[in-house]
Amino acid sequence: MDCINLDHAASGPLKAEVRQAMQPWLGECWGNPSSVHRMGLAAREAVDRARVQVARSVGAESDAVTFTGGGSEANNMAVMGLARARRRGGQHIVCGPTEHPSVQVAAMALEEEGFEVSFARLDAWGALDLEHFAGLLRESTVLVTQMLVNNIFGSIYPVAALARLVRQAAPQAVLHTDAVQALGKLDLRMAELCVDACTLSAHKIGGPKGVGALILAPGVNCAPLILGGGQESARRAGTENVAGLVGFGVAAAQAAAGQAENLERLNFLRGLLAEGLAGLGIETYEPGADSLQPSIMAVLVPGAPAEVWLHHLDALGVCVSTGSACQANTRDLPPALAAAGLDADRGRALLRFSLAPETTADEIELALTALREVSQGLAQL
Repeated sequence: MDCINLDHAASGPLKAEVRQAMQPWLGECWGNPSSVHRMGLAAREAVDRARVQVARSVGAESDAVTFTGGGSEANNMAVMGLARARRRGGQHIVCGPTEHPSVQVAAMALEEEGFEVSFARLDAWGALDLEHFAGLLRESTVLVTQMLVNNIFGSIYPVAALARLVRQAAPQAVLHTDAVQALGKLDLRMAELCVDACTLSAHKIGGPKGVGALILAPGVNCAPLILGGGQESARRAGTENVAGLVGFGVAAAQAAAGQAENLERLNFLRGLLAEGLAGLGIETYEPGADSLQPSIMAVLVPGAPAEVWLHHLDALGVCVSTGSACQANTRDLPPALAAAGLDADRGRALLRFSLAPETTADEIELALTALREVSQGLAQL
């Protein structure tokens, strides 16, 4: 079924090159990477090649990469695995104010194990409040986790500046960033961000769903969540998803190589969408607006709740979202929206558009036409 996908932050189609690279590993290439016969060795070589490609996309070495079953697992592994590996040095965690549920819920789950979790906040302009963040850090802090790009608003947070605060006030703490919405859109280098751990996801960059990675800086240890075998340097047990990892590798290599061109393209597309939305009287919502990842745009729709707009747009063949896909089935105001200063009424008015470099100007125009039709229809109710 054809549709205009303006919900790429949730997911998008497999890129043709990714699909082609995966195809043999869904059929004739059936080896287990742990087997030592020729088919197993071929699978191991394919996984190793993907590991190099993913590592290079963030300027890391291949042995830094732990493959996971997606971004949520990588975030869980970062929060729970890093904290547990350091609990002898302290049991305090500092969590960013707008984190993905796979970070926030994992952090809160650790409270049952005796950890204390503090949550940072945004300032009055919607930017990360670094002064407040610094005040939360202490000698017993063992983990700080702060996303790089907000998955609902597109805000880019100053992770490198935060890293300097962490090194000064909590020198034994490790710093993790969820960079799922950054790869291919920003220049993503772990060394420049000064982070100890970084989460990536394949399906946000034209790769397959159910594949992700946690990248660890040299010397950083992480307790495994899945026990059993010695796969992934004993950091995650289980037979590797060879086809998925091959696809992830190709998608990561393409995303990193095309970053500058992607950014230019996304800025152009965002300008078209913003101009059209302004013409319809639809307000954009941009907390921390000085620094935005251009593929994501949040707006506040008038009148009917955003969910009503979503379904009318869907009927016209335009796919958007009301926020994070991972929280689409809850009626509660997501913590990220509350942290950004939205009350329940404004939170219900929030609609998210998210673009990809493959989005066309024609698709933007068609989406704006659909928005105009929905706006006029709802105004008559």
